Amino acid sequence: MNVAIYGGTFDPVHLGHLAVARAAAERFKLGRIYFVPAEVPPHKLQQPLTPYYHRYAMLALALAGDQRFLPSLLEAPEILQAEHRFASYSIDTVRRLRARLAKRDKLFFLIGIDAFKDIAKWRSPLELLRECEFIVASRPQYSLAEVALSLPEELRPNAEMARELARRRHDENTLKLGDAVIHLLGQVHSPVSATKVRALARGGRPLETLVGPAVADYIRKERLYRAVAEPGSPEVKGRPQRAGLRIISRGRALHPAQHRDKA
Repeated sequence: MNVAIYGGTFDPVHLGHLAVARAAAERFKLGRIYFVPAEVPPHKLQQPLTPYYHRYAMLALALAGDQRFLPSLLEAPEILQAEHRFASYSIDTVRRLRARLAKRDKLFFLIGIDAFKDIAKWRSPLELLRECEFIVASRPQYSLAEVALSLPEELRPNAEMARELARRRHDENTLKLGDAVIHLLGQVHSPVSATKVRALARGGRPLETLVGPAVADYIRKERLYRAVAEPGSPEVKGRPQRAGLRIISRGRALHPAQHRDKA
């Protein structure tokens, strides 16, 4: 079976996420896509996040209509605590799932282009790129050359190879450099974003066309996103906060000292 991990904060999951997953499942014949909400994403340590199990519950509701899609507890708080981890690292998640798969199963990692551009800054990026093939949900203006230049320095093409990649036909969307295999997934265009959903939820606006009826109903019943504004907004700037604390919507506060690894 072809299996994929689709990681993110999913705060909240929306129809754009599902559109990307469906396109990837069709093109790469994926029998399972595990949607893995991150408990503590290393790149969002200072951003407010909805508590983990609210985000997991919304995923379970959103994915109920497609048997290929499953919400996953691979980065649940209990797992991180058991492994003495203080943030969610993709290399750990991939290895946890790899240990549960059959040897004949093929593993992919589904990710958006904006997140992939920082791949060189992730923990153990070379090992991660060897563990699984990447499916990068792209936009029309991105080429394989630009994707290649986002790779760790050891894998980046030289100038001549980069020019050759830029000249490739539009339908040539697979890149192989060393042990890394990256596929560009295009033709998925959605105006939906989690930021937009949260903004509308704060104003009590209808969300069904952005997240689907079940998730919209959950957000409304649990009153999610009502008390927390986006980082940098006037509500946040004017709100007094205790020094040294990371505030999480309707959840606990974590002191920065608890996050020992940020790479």
